[in-house]
Amino acid sequence: MQDHPGDGRRARGDASRRAVLQAATDLASVHGLDGLTIGRLASASGFSKSSVATLFNGKEGLQLATVAAARDIFFARIVAPARSESHRARRLAALLRNALLYSRNRVFTGGCFFAAVSADVDSKSGPVNEAVRAAITDWYRYVEAQAEQAVAAGELRSERPRTLAFELIALTEQANSRSLLLRTPEPYDIAAEAIRDRLRLARADDRALAMLHLAAPA
Repeated sequence: MQDHPGDGRRARGDASRRAVLQAATDLASVHGLDGLTIGRLASASGFSKSSVATLFNGKEGLQLATVAAARDIFFARIVAPARSESHRARRLAALLRNALLYSRNRVFTGGCFFAAVSADVDSKSGPVNEAVRAAITDWYRYVEAQAEQAVAAGELRSERPRTLAFELIALTEQANSRSLLLRTPEPYDIAAEAIRDRLRLARADDRALAMLHLAAPA
């Protein structure tokens, strides 16, 4: 069977889109979504302004595609690997470890993509801002769900699992923020230790606690 004449063009278009989005997510992690201009992205990706504009149908389309691409990366790096853990407390620990490593290893130059762009959307509305807010909300709710299910299964002890999840997420976010500000990886080890201590108080088992011993960066 012969390929349709348009298949090659579509494949090239998809490859170009992926290449541009790789540059876009990294730029947005440093400059925010408001700073993600077609001109700046064209310079960073090597594509022309007209090519970038055509691929995404303007700036809003580019921003929405960038958020979606960053969300896919976040899921692949943090959530998907933790799902192999059927034990809920260990899954929770794996999520937190993965979140720390995702930021420490600078998957994006600006650290956590969603922490970087959240300042752009705090008090704004519109499709792009709602996409960012939805991604962050889903992450918070997922961590809360793991904490609640771990408590329900008797794997953790806490009268307020949502508060526990809030505290644990706050530690990962503070590690990201402080590391970027002070230009040192040390906050990740401090946060991992604090998360481990908090889970120990909640009676997490040794295997869950061991997940929070971060290996040295390669």
